[in-house]
Amino acid sequence: MSDGELALFPLNTVLFPGGPLSLRIFEPRYLDLVRRCARAQDTFGVVLILAGAEVGEVASVASTGTSARLTDFSSLPDGLLGIECIGERRFHVLRRWRQHDGLNLAEIEYSAAEALRAVPAPYRHLAELLRELLPRLGGAYGQLPAHYEEAGWVANRWAEILPLAPAERQRLLELTDPLERLAQVGAWSARQPPAAHV
Repeated sequence: MSDGELALFPLNTVLFPGGPLSLRIFEPRYLDLVRRCARAQDTFGVVLILAGAEVGEVASVASTGTSARLTDFSSLPDGLLGIECIGERRFHVLRRWRQHDGLNLAEIEYSAAEALRAVPAPYRHLAELLRELLPRLGGAYGQLPAHYEEAGWVANRWAEILPLAPAERQRLLELTDPLERLAQVGAWSARQPPAAHV
């Protein structure tokens, strides 16, 4: 069953619910989108590009994405528009098409709200390490409401900061069980250190 239309912003990154996203906007189609979202206090959808480029036509995108809400914007020194967003809800793309101006639109269905699950004892070290790490990363992470006791929130933040390939992040986004996502993040965090910056 469709939940309606959502404008898409295809990117070479994966946005998670509760996660920050900073973008530099210069294409007219996205400048118009940001203006509309700011006026209507609306969201847009972020989806991973599977084939194509961020600039110009996108041939293929992932079928699962995350809605993004604009939280701030500013003029950058290079004259471009900088925006800050926060990820909200996961959705599934049912159908996608392009407007005459090149903007991608989709008929989407939102995923059910994720069950709030406590971080199990074997993964509490990940929550504590994250509590130490996020303040050091600074930037948008300094503004995020913290939920270190929630498995889904902890898993999502690790999914963002570990040096994973976009396809690996996409697989994590598509996992509907927060404990399964946390277990996968735990396995990957054991094999590599977190990124020094986001």
